[in-house]
Amino acid sequence: MPISSIATIHKTGFLRLPQIVGNPKAEPPIPPLIPVSKSSWWAGVKSGKYPKPVKLGTRTTAWRVEDIRDLINSFNQA
Repeated sequence: MPISSIATIHKTGFLRLPQIVGNPKAEPPIPPLIPVSKSSWWAGVKSGKYPKPVKLGTRTTAWRVEDIRDLINSFNQA
């Protein structure tokens, strides 16, 4: 699984799902940090393979940048 460079994301903060799995229909297109589908991502969250999200509001879910960096680093070490 090719993983994008983590140099393109901030050191702290939050990422929404399209910033993680990408969105080719956005203008401009958002390249994926982790190239999996949304349903695969959510299945991985449920199974514990991917980090748990943080609820920022009633309709806003995000992931900590630090957790995504750690995940990408774990893929690169494997």
